[in-house]
Amino acid sequence: MPSKKVTKQFRYLELMTGIFVTILLISNVASSKITVFGPFTFDGGTILFPLSYIFGDIFTEVYGYGKDRKIIWIGLICNVLMALTFITVGALPSAADWHNQSAYNAILGLTPRIVFASIIAYFVGEFSNSFTLAKMKIFTKGRYLWTRTVGSTLIGELFDTMLFVTIAFYGLFSTQDLLTLLISNYIFKVGVEIVFTPITYVVVNFLKKVEHEDYFDRKTNFNPFLLNTKEN
Repeated sequence: MPSKKVTKQFRYLELMTGIFVTILLISNVASSKITVFGPFTFDGGTILFPLSYIFGDIFTEVYGYGKDRKIIWIGLICNVLMALTFITVGALPSAADWHNQSAYNAILGLTPRIVFASIIAYFVGEFSNSFTLAKMKIFTKGRYLWTRTVGSTLIGELFDTMLFVTIAFYGLFSTQDLLTLLISNYIFKVGVEIVFTPITYVVVNFLKKVEHEDYFDRKTNFNPFLLNTKEN
């Protein structure tokens, strides 16, 4: 009888997936506030959200595009579930002695437009990031990690920022304010990636050593909708 293929077990993949999803959900809730930090104007989620792209880099670099594809979908499903819960709770009648509906709506009363913007931007941005890094890893033969982490973020965050800001806020802000928000978001997110590059190196090298994995996506099908795959 042919031997069954043994699925490789990883020590830290589930933990990191949980942290990734947590970062994603917190960032989306924090996005309800537009804030100022030095010369930057951005939504509050931008403070934490760039870490999700760093995690995406690590997933693809160590475990491969196939594993990251599943994690991206897990994050997407959790994001949709959170949004639907907030919208449903906001639509339910308030208790007679509860008078905070306006506060709830201001922070958690997500509009369908914001939800749609978040989902589209996340989907396109994360998959662009993962695809770019996987292809660059093959091209660079696994060398010069920083070129892949920064290069993939430049692409992924560009799509993410442009789509989210445009879909969520077009027509609500002036063109000047929209451009300021978009540029500030993009520069800050890419800047975080660059600043965290030394830490990314440490984490990637640690995981490759303890997980005994350094995946190259040479034969990977990059279709983002291909979930029932035996790759990875």
